Amino acid sequence: MDKNAIKKFAVWARTELISRVSLKGVEYGITEDNIEDANADSVGGKVLSVDEKKQRQALIAEINDKGYKQVMEEIAYTWFNRFSALRFMEVNGYLPSHVRVFTDEQNNFKPQIITEAIHLDLDGLDMEKVYELKEAEKTEELYKYLLIVQCNALNKILPGMFQKIADYTELLLPDNLLREGSVIQQMIELIPEEDWREQIEIIGWIYQYYISERHEQIVNPIYGKGFAKEDIPSATQIFTTDWVVCYMVDNSLGRYWIERHPESSLSDKLQFFVKPKNEEIAYIKEKVTPQEMTFFDPCMGSGHILVYAFDVLMEIYRECGYTDREAVSEILQNNLFGLDIDERCSQLAYFAVMMKARSYDHRFLTRGIKPHVLSIRESNTLGAFTHRNFMPDKAQNEIGEYLTNVFRNAKEIGSLQDVKVADYEGFQTYLRTCANETTLDIELSLWQNQEMPLMAQLAEQAKILSKKYTVVCTNPPYMNNLKGELRKFILSNFKDFSGDLFGVFTVRNLGFAVENGYSAYMTPNVWMYIKSFERLREYIISNKSISSFLLLAKGAFYKEATVDVCSFDLTNKEGVNGEYIRLEQYKGDMDNQKNAFLDRQKIIEDGNFFTRSMLQFKKIPGCPIAFWISDNMLDTFSSQSMENITTAKAGIVSGNDSLFLRLWHEVEVREITFDATNFDDHEAYHWVPLNKGGAYRRHYGNYEYVINIYDIWNSDKVNESVRRSDPDFYFKRAMSWSYVTTGKSSFRITENKTSGTAAPNLFFGNDRDLFYALAFTNCCITQKYLDLLNPTINLNVTNVSTLPFIISDEVIDYVVDTEKENIAIAKQDWDAYENSWDFQQHPLLRKVPTIAEAFEQWKTESNNRFNRLKANEEELNRIFIDIYGLQDELTPEVEDKDVTVRKADLSRDVRSFISYAVGCMFGRYSIYKDGLIFAGEPYSLQAFADKLNDRPGTISADELERAYRNEGVVVDEMFFPDADNVIPITDEEYLDDDIVSRLCAWLKAVYGADTLEANLDYIAKALGNKGSTSREIIRNYFLNDFFKDHCQTYSVTGSGKRPIYWLFDSGKQNGFKALVYLHRYTPDTIGNLRIDYLHKMQRVYESEINRMQDMMDHSENAREVAAASKRKDKLAKQLKECREYDEKISHLALSRIELDLDDGVKVNYRKLQTAQDGKFYEVLADSKNIMVKEKK
Repeated sequence: MDKNAIKKFAVWARTELISRVSLKGVEYGITEDNIEDANADSVGGKVLSVDEKKQRQALIAEINDKGYKQVMEEIAYTWFNRFSALRFMEVNGYLPSHVRVFTDEQNNFKPQIITEAIHLDLDGLDMEKVYELKEAEKTEELYKYLLIVQCNALNKILPGMFQKIADYTELLLPDNLLREGSVIQQMIELIPEEDWREQIEIIGWIYQYYISERHEQIVNPIYGKGFAKEDIPSATQIFTTDWVVCYMVDNSLGRYWIERHPESSLSDKLQFFVKPKNEEIAYIKEKVTPQEMTFFDPCMGSGHILVYAFDVLMEIYRECGYTDREAVSEILQNNLFGLDIDERCSQLAYFAVMMKARSYDHRFLTRGIKPHVLSIRESNTLGAFTHRNFMPDKAQNEIGEYLTNVFRNAKEIGSLQDVKVADYEGFQTYLRTCANETTLDIELSLWQNQEMPLMAQLAEQAKILSKKYTVVCTNPPYMNNLKGELRKFILSNFKDFSGDLFGVFTVRNLGFAVENGYSAYMTPNVWMYIKSFERLREYIISNKSISSFLLLAKGAFYKEATVDVCSFDLTNKEGVNGEYIRLEQYKGDMDNQKNAFLDRQKIIEDGNFFTRSMLQFKKIPGCPIAFWISDNMLDTFSSQSMENITTAKAGIVSGNDSLFLRLWHEVEVREITFDATNFDDHEAYHWVPLNKGGAYRRHYGNYEYVINIYDIWNSDKVNESVRRSDPDFYFKRAMSWSYVTTGKSSFRITENKTSGTAAPNLFFGNDRDLFYALAFTNCCITQKYLDLLNPTINLNVTNVSTLPFIISDEVIDYVVDTEKENIAIAKQDWDAYENSWDFQQHPLLRKVPTIAEAFEQWKTESNNRFNRLKANEEELNRIFIDIYGLQDELTPEVEDKDVTVRKADLSRDVRSFISYAVGCMFGRYSIYKDGLIFAGEPYSLQAFADKLNDRPGTISADELERAYRNEGVVVDEMFFPDADNVIPITDEEYLDDDIVSRLCAWLKAVYGADTLEANLDYIAKALGNKGSTSREIIRNYFLNDFFKDHCQTYSVTGSGKRPIYWLFDSGKQNGFKALVYLHRYTPDTIGNLRIDYLHKMQRVYESEINRMQDMMDHSENAREVAAASKRKDKLAKQLKECREYDEKISHLALSRIELDLDDGVKVNYRKLQTAQDGKFYEVLADSKNIMVKEKK
């Protein structure tokens, strides 16, 4: 089956049909914004027939009740369902007329029904009208008429799919169905005919894809919290993969029969039936007949599960000697039951079951048998049931009142409703008796036409909901954003299981099952582990049993839905051992998972087949369904857990991170208190470090955020969602980790910091326990435990604190000392780069003449550090493997990718070296002093001198002044920060103070003039940019890549780019580029940039254009003239770009914009580009991705 083709068609068809149906509405004076008089006799000059007028009035009434969009959606999917059903029937030869509706016998888009029109024998066909339309050559009109008649004729044999079309649905049947590109033509063109042949599951797939776009809109987080009543079906509809359907049915319906019939050969026919490892099935001494094998799907969707259950029941009946014709009748009358809140799905499920029956019995459609497959109705439109004039039976009236009450809001609550047992069959008879009353009574007439049919339907669904079933099997809806009546109902009846709708159905379905019956499911696998489903696990473990369980690999189901799933069968009985299969090892999509499942022997050999008692799970904290746990690991949970020696505290919730949190490099560094130890002096604190989780990194690091702690405690800007946490634990030493982890978990020490909720903390009574715990949690066995306790991306405090924690007195000192060394190594690595606030100087800044020599020294140093940490971690792994007795399950080796300090990397390290050089150009760093120099405080040469004079033996301010002003004094070739905080980047060597020239000067100061060219060559080779010379390569790097690298360095996942060197950029022609350091910005900066640099570049371009023109005028070398002409054109474009840029810059320069570093990069990036008149002028690079979104 070509699912891509099905998806392409179905997604497009929904939009197309809604559009076409809405267009027909316009013909009748009905649009979303305006509806003409409902009683009009004509619309738009067109006189309405009597039928059209009635249909139009009904349509308007429906729109007034439900809304325009919903009604257009409903009409569109009604026709979509009919088109799909007709296509399936014509391809499989199921149409009673045996005349194709959409194609000819060769599957060409030439509807046979048109060519055979005068020979058709369809109920309700007006042959005079057929002749009239044919003679008038009104082929399109004839086709629409025949289509409607064919649908109405099918009502006789398929009333649940083809309701009589005498309402507004007919009115809005789209035009031009025979045109090229119509919905019908595309259905034939895009979906291969063979996909329709005897594959009724195509109906399910086509519907799932039809609603997929709407599904994505609804479940998108920006859609809002919770779903509207009418959106619940689209939000929760997921088609179940066919082989998983087989697994569920084989191991519930099939198992129930097999266990009670030792003589049955059914197990050999069920491909996905799971036998015990020893192949010995435990039989039950209880005989059941096929008729007693009742099967219910309370969330049947498009009927996929019911259709396969039909096949299994057919095999059971055949075993018992029934003919296929007899079996079909028995199955539909006694065995299969299904409900759904979605009318669309219910129509398709009804159709699918009927087509399955037709495949076994060619005359089935003429037998008048109706399946127990219904769309749930609700009683919201009904008032009191009893109408005294013609309803004399008090007992029956009580049933009527009960049904009216119990099915309020049933379109939300669905089959979750518990319905009492009563004589609903007798009540339906009572309804018919009352309906036959002949008294002339307006009230009776209204009741007969409106209320009585609905009451009959309520009684029919009550019969289904009040029964008990041998097997209940479903793929329940997945939804945790509950609201409205559904939320109220669940909190009143299923509060302990309300984490998600599928959990509620898990419990409810067990209530539908008979004692010792089965309930089968496919659900998200999160219920196996996470805290919010702990009560569900406890309920199942304590009261029921898992008979079989299938855990699919992560990502296997992503083609169908972005959720990891499992499938399982529960038996309504305690103490039964189950068979568990884990497919995590066999990566791939659902087809790969199917192939892996079917290779039973390999699964057993690979150790992925388990027999378990659910009672074992009670030994593990939280009762996770961790069936693959070894006996040794299970035994360790009898030891003390980490929670016995720790204190867990929730982190700070700011209530508005964009207001109170910053990356540390955004704000003025003097305003950050890095060494806070307690909260007593909090009135003096402004910004303090905040631990916020971060990337995979062990032992130390990920210190990137600060929080405005003063405002959190003192400002009126905080909102009601702020949670300050316990200040007694602020700044204390603790073990921390990232709450969200997409791979392995990593644990780090934290101190002198606060923490947010994204970085849970555990506090220990002493440092020995803390360091021992850090060593333990970063070793390989912890990951194995966490994979059992909670293999999701969210790692909470409970998961960590409940780890079995065995302290060995024999090795504790060694473990603690080793972990301290690991922390020191990790800190050295973290501080080697400028995103650390403890960064001192770049590791390539060494007392050697060349960068090449410096890099080799750094390479040796970083590799030694890496290897030492790896060796330490492997030794700790060995120790803890021995302590926990897991030698047969784990090895101590650590892969290089899991060691979280960095080895030397030439390209990365040279780029970061250039970044450090730019920092020196701006005065953020200096080669004469370690650490940050200027990071917010005002810059001046005197301030620079004062900074350097913090170190004894430096030169005087007066000497610096003379050297800086080039008054004939050279002080040891000193390198000074840029005076005006503007460093131009040019595509050619136009200026003597552009960034490449500044880099050369800096390299001379660091390594000496003699090795400048060698160092430039080394940098150029490491960069790998285009260019014929080293300087050209470096220049191209600054032009094209430096700012990208800088944004990547100064960013954190989830927070976006927060650059501190801002690139003024005129555009694609590279007419003007210049870097400005945010922390040295003043209101005069833009004006200086404009006058001293932008205008200067314009003069340069003008001069160069004149020079090129002069060359063109006087040169006799054709090649030289061509080159000059080409360069002149380029210069002219750059000049034009600069002049246009100057227009924008001038508004900002005149505005003399003030920035507040506390506002952060994102706010200031927009503020700097907003003139005093409120207009925005984009002058900075990558503004869209950096600045805060505009407030509307």
